[in-house]
Amino acid sequence: MIYLALCVFYLCCCCSHGASGGIQTFVLPHSHMDVGWVYTIQESMHAYAANVYSSVTEELSKASDRRFIAVEQEFFRLWWDRVATSTQKKQVQQLVKEGRLEFILGGQVMHDEAVTDLEDQILQMTEGHGFLYETFGVRPEFSWHVDPFGASATTPVLFALAGFNAHLVSRVDYDLKDDMQKEKKLQFVWRGSSSLKEKQQIFTHIMDQFSYCTPSHLNFSNSSGFYWNGVALFPDPPKDGVYPNMSLPVTKDTLHAYAQVMVENIKQRAAWFRTNQVLWPWGCDKQFYNSSVQFNNMDPLMKYINQNSHEFGVTVQYASLSEYFQAVHQSDLVWELRGNEDFLPYSTEPHQAWTGFYASRNVLKGVARQASSQLHAAETLFTRYRLTFPDGPVAKVWALDKLRTLRWAVSEVQHHDGITGTESPKVADMYVQHLVQGMMGVEELLAALFLLPHNLDMSSVLDSVYHRKVHRSLGQHVIVYNPLAWNITTIINVTVTFQNATVFDDEGRPVPAQIQTSAQSNVTFDLFMRVELGGLQHRKYLIKFSDRKCAGRSKCGRTYVAKGVRFERRRVRDWTRTGRRLLPVLNDCYKLMFDQDTNLLHSITYLEEKRRVSVSQDFWEYHANGDVGAGPISDNYIFSSSRSAVRAYQAVEMEIIPGKIVSEIRQYFYREENDKDYAYSITTRVPECFGTMLRCHRLEQTYSLGSLLLNTEVVLRTSTDLKSNRTLFTDDNGYQMMKRPYREFINNTIARNYFPMVRTAYIQDDLSRLVLLSDRAHGVSSQASGQLEVMLHRRLWNNQPWNLGYNLTLNDSSVVRPTLWMMLGSISTTSRLYQREAVELQHRPVIMPIDQPQKPWPEKKPRGRSAVRSVVLPPNLHLLSLSIPGWNYSSDHDIHLRHVHSGVDLPSEPDFDRVLLRIMHLFEEGDDPELSKPVTVNLKEVLQSVGEVKVVEERSLTGTWNINRLQRWKWKTVDNLEAENKGSEKHGNETFTVTISPKEIRTFFIHFGSKDF
Repeated sequence: MIYLALCVFYLCCCCSHGASGGIQTFVLPHSHMDVGWVYTIQESMHAYAANVYSSVTEELSKASDRRFIAVEQEFFRLWWDRVATSTQKKQVQQLVKEGRLEFILGGQVMHDEAVTDLEDQILQMTEGHGFLYETFGVRPEFSWHVDPFGASATTPVLFALAGFNAHLVSRVDYDLKDDMQKEKKLQFVWRGSSSLKEKQQIFTHIMDQFSYCTPSHLNFSNSSGFYWNGVALFPDPPKDGVYPNMSLPVTKDTLHAYAQVMVENIKQRAAWFRTNQVLWPWGCDKQFYNSSVQFNNMDPLMKYINQNSHEFGVTVQYASLSEYFQAVHQSDLVWELRGNEDFLPYSTEPHQAWTGFYASRNVLKGVARQASSQLHAAETLFTRYRLTFPDGPVAKVWALDKLRTLRWAVSEVQHHDGITGTESPKVADMYVQHLVQGMMGVEELLAALFLLPHNLDMSSVLDSVYHRKVHRSLGQHVIVYNPLAWNITTIINVTVTFQNATVFDDEGRPVPAQIQTSAQSNVTFDLFMRVELGGLQHRKYLIKFSDRKCAGRSKCGRTYVAKGVRFERRRVRDWTRTGRRLLPVLNDCYKLMFDQDTNLLHSITYLEEKRRVSVSQDFWEYHANGDVGAGPISDNYIFSSSRSAVRAYQAVEMEIIPGKIVSEIRQYFYREENDKDYAYSITTRVPECFGTMLRCHRLEQTYSLGSLLLNTEVVLRTSTDLKSNRTLFTDDNGYQMMKRPYREFINNTIARNYFPMVRTAYIQDDLSRLVLLSDRAHGVSSQASGQLEVMLHRRLWNNQPWNLGYNLTLNDSSVVRPTLWMMLGSISTTSRLYQREAVELQHRPVIMPIDQPQKPWPEKKPRGRSAVRSVVLPPNLHLLSLSIPGWNYSSDHDIHLRHVHSGVDLPSEPDFDRVLLRIMHLFEEGDDPELSKPVTVNLKEVLQSVGEVKVVEERSLTGTWNINRLQRWKWKTVDNLEAENKGSEKHGNETFTVTISPKEIRTFFIHFGSKDF
């Protein structure tokens, strides 16, 4: 009752402030805590992060008007699990219940928006939200994306799907922000998806030029503004509690001066917004580790301003973010709309385009995506295993622990100073270490899931690994798993050390294969196998090796031994006459022509329409300035080039390996004419698809780059005769495509026309489209009509003191080997294909050798194909998630809240019976006459091979809301549209039938019936 009375008094005070016509200021205490960047997680926890939550908990408990927002969950969860006492946990539970400690955003990290994939964004949000809901019964309803380097149009869609009521961003182009401030357009309703439109719109607030920090300059002090606790000290907190640069305390001598600075800043900010409510973020990077100093100085300052509010024209109050947005919502204004345009790229000054990080630390970007793909495969396989073998030999708690470790690592690296490549070397090493450790654990899990249910003799398998003997005739078993809910026919590559091999499937039949010397090594061989797999299905293959050359078809089985033809090295300076001697490489879809005068690709004809397009590919490099005294520099974040790229090589060699499974073209680029070792390479694989189900339109390319020369940024340039007018299309986080017209700027035009490519980029004219699909994020641009250049690698050093001090110069000497898939065709044909192809590149089959080459196992009658039946979705639907999260909260919110507030701990045993299912429609409205239609599926039928579906419950994106109880705020817009908050679309009396519309992502909890064995 006392708490209710306080709330009424508080609301009355708020109303009276607003009614007086003064500026109502919401002072928002926060600490921006980077999960990485300069210092490792461990270093940050020790130096300041743990102290933030300990001291904030203590200080909020002392005064009921104090507030604090907690954003990234990784630090909080580490504090909660490893540092917090039982008393502190009880205090936090009460503060959260009262709304004085508010969790906003709620993901494991504040993820980057430019180079992250939507599957990983969803994962890290789900991880944080699941913990918060299970522990406190709360569900974040507001975002706080104050530091990612630009804003994607996909992020507001995902936040809306998660149940958020408002979205907050900060970093947008400096000149655009200036204009928006002047015109009071920093707040609007954003419809981030052109297909979903108003169904998933969200109110969006862009922070003004002061961003998430308070003014640090005071005219009466050289210290750090309103940060009385100073600057965090590494590696150890000071024992005496005195930190560097602590601001002057608020005393009778400084009180009025502080008040004047604060009020002036509040009024300056108020002039940029339409309401008389001002959000005043109080905090910045690494703040509130000594909260008592902070609050004990701010308390009297705020009291003084409120006592003199008529003089100042301002009132101030501690507030949570929800209290601010609630006040704005109650203003009942009509808001302008923004469509699905994003805020990328991002520049802070004319010569500071933050487009370099799209390509920084290519290896880290690749490992992060590889880990994400492996996690998806393991999640789906464990879910099937758990439902099929509920009491099987793979311990469920052990398995879930392996999955959770990798979930944590993949979530962690999505941080906006993680996968971006903008961290210090030791932090990059930390991310890679966590990812690799997680992947190693999941590889153990995959091996157990593959082997144990099939009753293989595990001891003999392990014995063969560690006691390998060489025999004349050896056999090796390989399991191949398809992690997608589509049937696939594809080509896989297994690296072997024998020059002759035959392959047999699980029915004992020979498998079409091809063996050749490896592109990466002279002592290994590439064994290509054509495999057919059902959705979420795995098969076992036997490879029989021999040191002897096979003679005749009976000895070789269906394995073709491919031999290469090398072409003479061609020097660039001799390219006076080209195009005279062209070599064709063909399959059912394409005729590729290679020029013997240059050893470069010359043209591609897509045979379906017999249309020829001039296409060439080679490497170019931008030379970066490393001396700040000589002009703008490039670094981890920034790409700055005053001159066009120059050719990165002086000579090219080529080898063509015709094959019956794939034909391979290897091109080697030499920095100098007579260099022994090549600097760059392109390996292009053209699938031979005649008479098979294999799709022939995919040209798989792998590149090798490095080590680079210092201060070079290398691009793969694909030049065509398409009349594209320098207009480029790139994806936003793998979710939707954005049109990128070329723009001229007074300064830095090259860099400001670079965009992130997470999965897809293409150029087109009226007749044809050239598509590139990527296995990791890159920067991409179209600097000339018909041209598409992808920045693949960067190595930089500069003498800027800030970069040197934090070791952020990006002296990356690694060799990188990214993969791109290329497609060429009509717009209608490529529109049907590229979305699914991008997913197939992300989730390639898992290949797991389960033994070392050894004497073949005793001959047995083939057991036949795997008894595991396939799970297949329509071609325009993608299985985003099929997992067992392990949360043990009740799906009924009221029941769960009663449990949380009872003070009784939830059962520690994870819930292994609840399955999380997500399905995404891949297509936009209008992409394709058929594939863009809504799709109706019966989940009981789709999942019948997994188990008997008993209950289907539709949830919000991260699973914490029952969709039928989720009522997001409605905002008045200029077109008078108010989004209807629709629940699950059911059809007739079919409990298990749902219709999924273009670009929808639908999330469900599935409960299966128990099986009788």
